[in-house]
Amino acid sequence: MNSTLNLPTAGTPEDAERRTWMRATVGMGCAGATATLWPFVSSFAPSERAKALGASVQVNVGDLAPGEMRTVEWRGQPVWLLRRTPEMLASLSNTADLADPNSSTPQQPEYAKNIHRSIKPDLLVTVGICTHLGCSPVTLPEGTANTSVPADWKGGFFCPCHGSTFDLAGRVFKNKPAPTNLVVPPHSYLDDTTLLIGEDEKQNT
Repeated sequence: MNSTLNLPTAGTPEDAERRTWMRATVGMGCAGATATLWPFVSSFAPSERAKALGASVQVNVGDLAPGEMRTVEWRGQPVWLLRRTPEMLASLSNTADLADPNSSTPQQPEYAKNIHRSIKPDLLVTVGICTHLGCSPVTLPEGTANTSVPADWKGGFFCPCHGSTFDLAGRVFKNKPAPTNLVVPPHSYLDDTTLLIGEDEKQNT
């Protein structure tokens, strides 16, 4: 007696149904794998905010008047741009009371390691964060009535949190909580009036 297996032949309804179920199963598996993989892959891609925080900042400083200070944001930090007057620059020669007058501690790029701590003598570019505990100092001009600075104060920056004082080049005075001068960020000039904060000429070469 011959026995036969009742297998569906190609083209039968049973075969078509089997193919449909196989396609559906494979499709669901691929979709699940893609859904699982996508968050993993996307976690390696930097967010738009992360890109913005690391990006350089281009600033037009052509309209910055002598004695005027402007604040811009770079990497989530305030950066001060101060156009110093000839009188302000002259005050930088008074170094007797400064903790690090020659900027020996590397708080600035080599091209800003000078008495005015800048590429262009008249334009100070520095991060406006106290090097003690990260507070934000305020500007105190010459002749201020603030009793926290000496009577012969020539102008500069004062941190109201713990009393640190800095001159108009961001150099810290002696016997203050701040251990170092204010940080000078990498920067360069694209032309006479356009400042690029976050990149210098060495990085661009």
